[in-house]
Amino acid sequence: MYTVENFKTKKALREAVAAGKEVRIMTVGLGRPAENGTEYLEGPHFPKAHTWYAQVLMKDGLVVEVK
Repeated sequence: MYTVENFKTKKALREAVAAGKEVRIMTVGLGRPAENGTEYLEGPHFPKAHTWYAQVLMKDGLVVEVK
């Protein structure tokens, strides 16, 4: 799964969530992401090589915490 915005680093993802930015996630042909609960992300988007992975907490369809 990916974030809708193509974060180049996990740090950039963390900073966006900490700043209160609405961060949503998407899947590419693998069903729907959870609205609430834990999800696992990778980035940056394909075709670039994935250089970061993150476990996140979702609430009402938004990333609210990067673990």
